[in-house]
Formats: sequence, structure tokens, C-alpha cells
Amino acid sequence: MRIPPYYRRPEWQRFFSGAAIGALVSWILFLYLNGEWMEIHAKTIEKQKKEIADLKSDIEIWMEDYEELNKKNQEKLTVQEIKVKIVNAKKYKQLDTLSIYEMEEEMQGQLNMLLAKDLDSVFQSRELITRVIENKSIGIGDKHYKLKIKSMVIYTSVSILVEITLE
Repeated sequence: MRIPPYYRRPEWQRFFSGAAIGALVSWILFLYLNGEWMEIHAKTIEKQKKEIADLKSDIEIWMEDYEELNKKNQEKLTVQEIKVKIVNAKKYKQLDTLSIYEMEEEMQGQLNMLLAKDLDSVFQSRELITRVIENKSIGIGDKHYKLKIKSMVIYTSVSILVEITLE
């Protein structure tokens, strides 16, 4: 059996040359369209990478601010200072400014355990604070004085107003 000689017949030559040219044109068209598609997607990917990097830097900045605010709030939520003030010291003429100051300092010294405690635990122990101050008798010279809490404000600084009476 013999293969027919198609190379001699012009219609077959036109068919094969048309198929070769069509394959070449379709291959060029495929490369062009695929290149355009890849270029569009590469631009989209680069744009998204830049956007992701910007968002990550924004998140880092927000996290730093958030941590800083948490630290500041943590400081605010602890007792930073204790203030004790005697309100009726003028009533007792024998008390001078130095002895009033010493009384206030002694009470503050007893309450130093409250420094750097969180506000919730200080608030829960307010009755204990009241007992510590009111059960204390302070002697100045030959007289002893009893203390009574007039008001107490518990915040980052604990402020206590105290009245004194003769024992």
C-alpha cells in the first residue's frame, strides 16, 4: 500500500499551508492575550502586595498605640498617691502646723500598703482602711487624739478627709 502524493495536489497544499498559517496566527494570538492577561494580574498582585504592606504597618501602629494606652490605663487604674487631710485642726489651738503635718504623715505611712494596688481591691478594702484610721489613737504632747473619717475618695489618688477629737 502506498501513501498518496498530496504534495502534488494544490488543494491539499492550500489546506496544509492554511492550517500551518492558522496555527501560527493562533499561537501568536494566544501569546499576546496570555501576556496581556498576565500583565494585568501582575499589576493587581503588586497593588495588593502594597496595600497589604500598608495595612500591616497600620496594624503595627495601632497595636503600639493600643499597648501604650493599655499601659497608661493600667497606671491610671492603680493607686498612685495617698492624701490625708485633717479638716478641723483649727478647732484645737494647741496643735501647731508641724504636729498636724506629723499626724497626716503618720496616717499616710499606715496606708502606704495601698500604693500600686488596683482600684477594685482598694475599694473592697475601704472598711479595713476606715478601721485602721479610726482605731488609731495619736498622742501629741500629753494629749491623745482620736481620728474619724469624714470622707474618702478612692481613685488613682486616695483622698481621705479626717476629723480629730480629743480622746
